[in-house]
Amino acid sequence: MGSDMDRTGERQRTTKETQIAVSVDLDGGASGAGASADTGIPFFDHMLEQLGRHGGLGLDVRCSGDLEIDAHHTIEDVGIALGEAIADALGDKAGVRRFASVSVPLDEALVDVAMDLSGRPYLHYEIDFPGEKILGDPPFDHQLVEEFWRAFAVAARLTLHISMVRGKNTHHIIEAGFKGVARALRDAVRIEGAGVPSTKGSL
Repeated sequence: MGSDMDRTGERQRTTKETQIAVSVDLDGGASGAGASADTGIPFFDHMLEQLGRHGGLGLDVRCSGDLEIDAHHTIEDVGIALGEAIADALGDKAGVRRFASVSVPLDEALVDVAMDLSGRPYLHYEIDFPGEKILGDPPFDHQLVEEFWRAFAVAARLTLHISMVRGKNTHHIIEAGFKGVARALRDAVRIEGAGVPSTKGSL
């Protein structure tokens, strides 16, 4: 369970479709911990590593999934496991900033992200992709990005809005979104007080 001294979380998730191990350190950037991912989907690994690096996280994600069927199970289940690990690391959320928002550009793409560590899972996802998949082995279907963020937001019990302002390149749009969530998360989990930032006394 996380605290301001040790804000770490771990999750193992095993189903007939995936075997996943995730570890998160919310303050890993300060301690020099790195971000690494191995899911069998190179582009997804790259995005997870962006999430860790720009989120200031120590992050390790390992997944063996049924990619011979498709990537859906792997990507959604990693979102669940990662969200649960972050929820563990946050603990009772005492002292966190809670709210954060950011606009992140990547060349022609611009994506807005707003986050609230609310305890109330919600995803608003407003991205219009050009249509093409990301080439690779296996190729990456952009439709699965929404599934990842929904699984992540529900499991982490946070409110997340991701909206595209503009963009033409699928890779750029997806990466701007991951970097945006990373930067918003980094800001939202920052310790800036002592109590839980809610008039209810809990989040």
